[in-house]
Amino acid sequence: MNRIKDKVAVITGSARGIGYAIAEYFASEGAMVIILDLFPEAVDAAVQKLVSQGYKADGFTGNVTSSGEMETVFSAVVEKHKTIDILVNNAGITKDNLILRMKEEEWDAVIAVNLKGSFVCTQKAFKIMMRQRFGSIINIASVIGLMGNAGQANYAATKGGLIAFTKSCAKEFASRNIRVNAVAPGFIQTEMTAKLPPEVVESYAKAIPLGKMGLPEDVAKLCLFFASDDSEYVTGQTIAVDGGLTMY
Repeated sequence: MNRIKDKVAVITGSARGIGYAIAEYFASEGAMVIILDLFPEAVDAAVQKLVSQGYKADGFTGNVTSSGEMETVFSAVVEKHKTIDILVNNAGITKDNLILRMKEEEWDAVIAVNLKGSFVCTQKAFKIMMRQRFGSIINIASVIGLMGNAGQANYAATKGGLIAFTKSCAKEFASRNIRVNAVAPGFIQTEMTAKLPPEVVESYAKAIPLGKMGLPEDVAKLCLFFASDDSEYVTGQTIAVDGGLTMY
C-alpha cells in the first residue's frame, strides 16, 4: 500500500474504462489522481466517485490533440498541485474499417488522438518532470500494435508507433531520471467488449493461453509497477497484459 503516496498522477481518458481503473488503483495507493477527459460531466462523475471512497482526486477537461489546451491543463495542474510525477497516456479511440473502405478522416482521427495526443501530453509533462529530475511516463499501447489486426490498420499503426515512441522517449529522458514504459493490453473486459456476442468472446478466449479475458485491474496493476519505485531500473520496455496471447 501507498507505493505512490502523495505523487501527482495525470491519467488521460480516465473518466471510464481502463483509464478509470488505473486512476482508482493509483488513488488506492496514495496518489493524487488527475482525471483528464473530454466531457465535463463524465470527469465530474469520476472524481466524485473517487472522492466518495476517501481518495484524493481532481478533474480537468481538454482535448489531448490540442497543444494549447494541454498547455493550459498541465499548467493548471502544477499551479494547483505543485507538480506532476506520473503521466499515463491512456486516451484513445477506434474507427475500424478495412483498408479499401477506410476514409482518410477515419485514419486521421485515430492518428490524432492515439499518437499525436500522447506526443502532446508527453511533451508537456517532460517540461515539468525534467526540472525536478524525476518522473514516470506510461503509454497504453495494445497487443494490436504488436501483431496487427484486419480492419484496424489505423489503430495498429498508432499503437505500434506508440511502442517505438516509448523507446525513443526513454532514451531521451533517461539522463533526467525520467522513465518511459508501455503497457500493451490484450482482450480486456470493458464496456466496449461487454457488447460483443457471447460466441465472439468465446472465440477470443480460445486464442488466449490462460483461457479468459483480462480485467481493467490487470492493466492497472502493471501501470502501478511502472509508476512506483518498484520499477526504478526499468525503462523503454513494453509489457503485454494479454494472458499469453502474444508470447513468442
